Amino acid sequence: MDLDEALGEERDFIASTAVTVSVIFHGLPYLNWVGFYFCRNGELVVGPFQGRSAKLRIPIGKGACGKAALEKRTIVVEDVHRFPGLVSSSLGCASEIVVPLIKDGRLLAVLELDSPVPGRFDQVDQDGLETLVREYLQRTDISPA
Repeated sequence: MDLDEALGEERDFIASTAVTVSVIFHGLPYLNWVGFYFCRNGELVVGPFQGRSAKLRIPIGKGACGKAALEKRTIVVEDVHRFPGLVSSSLGCASEIVVPLIKDGRLLAVLELDSPVPGRFDQVDQDGLETLVREYLQRTDISPA
């Protein structure tokens, strides 16, 4: 995933978000959904994504996205159908990883990746995505809503 090359000098957070999603979606195997949910008025609201239609809003604390937002930590779900408080997942989703975007101690968004493969995400994926999120936050002009 070469985010640096893909973004160039772009700082606009919508453009950067769309490009970041594309880099991930086309750069990692066995994905069927990649997208951002932004914190807005105490809930997560879908932003740029690639894949099938998505849940538009997710309450903080609900499902893997809401839990990652609430706890401000990465959540890896090996089997979405065994995850307590499942919020409807994308069609064919078997596993997911959700990485929070935190800037100056404030939660701004979460990045979610879904896969049709059970247990798809491991520590290498988590470390790589957390690094990518840090780079994204440094390279864009995203700010709290």
